[in-house]
Amino acid sequence: MQGAHDLGGKHGLGFIKPEPENEEPVFHADWERKVFGLTMATGMLGKWNIDESRHARECQHPIDYLSHSYYENWLAGLTKLLIEKDLISEEELKANSVSPSATLHGELRVPSPQDAEKILTSGGSSLLESAKEQAFSIGDSVRVRKNHTSGHTRAPSYVQGSTGTIFKCSGCHVFPDTHAKGIEGGEHLYTVCFTGQSLWGIPASNSEVLIDLWEPYLEATE
Repeated sequence: MQGAHDLGGKHGLGFIKPEPENEEPVFHADWERKVFGLTMATGMLGKWNIDESRHARECQHPIDYLSHSYYENWLAGLTKLLIEKDLISEEELKANSVSPSATLHGELRVPSPQDAEKILTSGGSSLLESAKEQAFSIGDSVRVRKNHTSGHTRAPSYVQGSTGTIFKCSGCHVFPDTHAKGIEGGEHLYTVCFTGQSLWGIPASNSEVLIDLWEPYLEATE
């Protein structure tokens, strides 16, 4: 999906003004901390996965996405999921009041505080077993397919159409494009090396970019 969230290589957005890491607070306001906590807590209910969560934020109107702060986009995505998964209604959202459902609660995966701490500290691997043979090997020349789907993808738009070389083969991993639709399954993942000239059309010294890309994003060059 090419949208307002995919800004790599885009022109006209001004300079990046990063804050020194040792000076930047974890949260700039208390409401950001609450949005982060709500997103983590509701994500543990088992009603959606991380790629569905990302895609929910991406689906905003581009003007809304770009005008929102980082955690405002998180809140917009969370609200969308809560309504789509019938955890709250539009009426409850407008009234700022939720009526808990005993029936719904029984269908949710509600972790204990101990389980929640374990989930947050241990995470989970995206690596999957697969009988499917990988299509590419280290050193192969590949081109990134141009993808204009409205769905979720982890292939940056600035690399689409460019040619690179397979640098590393990482095995089969959860495939975000289908995972965002709630479909389980994986595809082989590769680290592809691109030159600056391939990406931006101008030669530059010491300019190589390594990008992790799934097999369906790639095609062999002739």
